Amino acid sequence: MSIELRKQASVERASEILTDEALAFIEALHQKFRGTRDERLAARSARREEVATTGKLDFLAETRHIREGDWQVAEAPADLQDRRVEMTGPVSPAKMAINALNSGAKVWLADLEDASTPNWHNVIDSQVNLYDAARGTLGFTSGEGKEYKLREDVPLAVVVARPRGWHLPENNIVVDGEPAIGALVDFGLHFFHNAKYLLEHGSGPYYYLPKLESHLEARLWNDVFVFAQDYVGVPQGSVRATVLIETIPAAFEMDEILYELRDHASGLNAGRWDYLFSMIKYFRDAGEEFILPDRASVSMTAPFMRAYTELLVKTCHDRGAFAMGGMAAFIPNRREPETTERAFAKVREDKTREADDGFDGSWVAHPDMVPLCKEVFDSVLGDAPNQVSRKRGDVNVTAADLLNVAATDGEVTEAGLRSNLYVAVNYVAVWLSGMGAVAIHNLMEDAATAEISRSQVWQQLRNNVQLADSGNRVTGDLVQTILAEETERLRGEVGEDNYVKYFEPASRLVGDICLSEGYTDFLTLPAYKLVS
Repeated sequence: MSIELRKQASVERASEILTDEALAFIEALHQKFRGTRDERLAARSARREEVATTGKLDFLAETRHIREGDWQVAEAPADLQDRRVEMTGPVSPAKMAINALNSGAKVWLADLEDASTPNWHNVIDSQVNLYDAARGTLGFTSGEGKEYKLREDVPLAVVVARPRGWHLPENNIVVDGEPAIGALVDFGLHFFHNAKYLLEHGSGPYYYLPKLESHLEARLWNDVFVFAQDYVGVPQGSVRATVLIETIPAAFEMDEILYELRDHASGLNAGRWDYLFSMIKYFRDAGEEFILPDRASVSMTAPFMRAYTELLVKTCHDRGAFAMGGMAAFIPNRREPETTERAFAKVREDKTREADDGFDGSWVAHPDMVPLCKEVFDSVLGDAPNQVSRKRGDVNVTAADLLNVAATDGEVTEAGLRSNLYVAVNYVAVWLSGMGAVAIHNLMEDAATAEISRSQVWQQLRNNVQLADSGNRVTGDLVQTILAEETERLRGEVGEDNYVKYFEPASRLVGDICLSEGYTDFLTLPAYKLVS
């Protein structure tokens, strides 16, 4: 074989995952699809440069026949018909996986992407936990002797795994002398070990696909599914994939993405935080009309966000696919009941809007939020498993609607700049420590919110934005000063050992990518070099 491991994983049962047969499958995936993956990443850059030059993004003329055609995606399997509440979270450690499976949610988004630090331990430990989850044997005993096990009195959440995006490498596996593709490692190990078992036991290999920027990237995934099903010997159409519409170019290709995956498609998800990141990233040098206010001011009722979510529901239901709502990132805090009560009211308002708009379900980041989300969707769905039959013929979204950032209420403030730098450093530091999801100020933050934070700083700096509350202009000196102050504040909050090990390098990384002349496409790429 031309595949090798650069180091052994510090996971007791790694040998059960990294078998010769599984590695041969990973090798085959890379040899067949690496070239196309590389072409698709190059196409991303070329299209972004074209948009930067022309200032325009529109629906594709060459695929009009798909948007206007009469076609449907494959019918959902029985255990994916009802997705009214989906719990999200990392797969490692096992305790968090068990809590998610036991949460009462219909689906668990088992996240190998934005809520997971892809160090080698986490990558393999996650695969062990997914293997055990598929077989109902997942368990964990803490150092204090507390046992965690799967409930037998209620249905467990159906597992939908989210592999890494196409851009991320897996440095600990080398194929033909090059680092492996993280997406193919995550998908390949899970599919190889679990697809047959899941199908034999009434479920199937189900996936969320992140960070897609075009229907051709969806076609690549579809080709991967076709090859994998033949390789392992399961029927074509066994895979079901839900695509996160979390990039602005993908919002212009929703029909086309579903069409490419139509034999394997389950639905689309409104990945709201990455969508904001993508909007900033794509139009970072397009002038003042694309400068968003403080992150906390951008709600789902902003005109460009309403256009995006309503188009998503209409597109999905026209094609017989599920429309999945966005993340409720709030983390309840029993020590702050008034804060929790206010946050619950905001979450209820958000989920009610989604259910009323026609979404078939939505995401929560904490088990305590499952009952609230379920109650809201129960009130709309009743005994029906979903509302796919509800068409949104009243929706007519134009390219201008999707790009109407200028109509967003709010201001750019120094307080917002300070918050962005605090969140970016805090999140990156925790990410470097091995945890991909962290509660900051009662919100579950993952890579997407850190990406928004540092991207806003870069954009504001390059556009010499004036801050509404202080009157200051965003300059390199101001960013460096506030970054130093926020880093010092974190130093007092986390203790000296953690500061030196994680927060100091995180602050350097955030400073480098915010102050650099060139824009860094994903902060996880330079950060990954520090953990792999």
